[in-house]
Amino acid sequence: MASRCSSLLRAATRPTFVTGHPLSPRWLETATSTDAASKSTIPPPGKASASPSKDPIISQLVDNIASLTLLQAADLVTHLKSRLNIQEIAMPVAAAAAPAAAAASDEPAAEKPKEKTIFNVMLESFDAASKPKIIREVKALVPNLTLIDAKKFVESVPKVLKENLPKEEAEKLKKTFETLGAVVKLD
Repeated sequence: MASRCSSLLRAATRPTFVTGHPLSPRWLETATSTDAASKSTIPPPGKASASPSKDPIISQLVDNIASLTLLQAADLVTHLKSRLNIQEIAMPVAAAAAPAAAAASDEPAAEKPKEKTIFNVMLESFDAASKPKIIREVKALVPNLTLIDAKKFVESVPKVLKENLPKEEAEKLKKTFETLGAVVKLD
């Protein structure tokens, strides 16, 4: 009985909130104000948005164009350009001038070949007596390579030892292997 009375007492003393009342919750006020604002600015779903023109022919044209596929729209543009004699004008771009100047300066450089700076080091062949030394060097050169894998690698020459090395490192590696008795080629 006491629980019934306390719940009735709580319900009776609970304030009823009125929008705009100083004690009404803020979320209730913002929800009702945004509902009112959205009803006035957004057209109801199902009706088309108001077009700037009241002409039904233009509205029908807009609807027809909106229903076209991309290829049909491209064909429409080309037909309109030819019918109305519209010429394409290239829009100037600020960054377009820099590549054009660079292209003009590249012509003299194209006459002489550029010096290669990145090389692949390829093991072509080796002396049979120096095979163990070359296997150890390959094992040290290639990370996570076991001795057996290094032996298989050396026995299956010609193979690329290292790729995309700068010129200095590639020549240093070539010199190292040539001192061991291998024939190394730089690509």
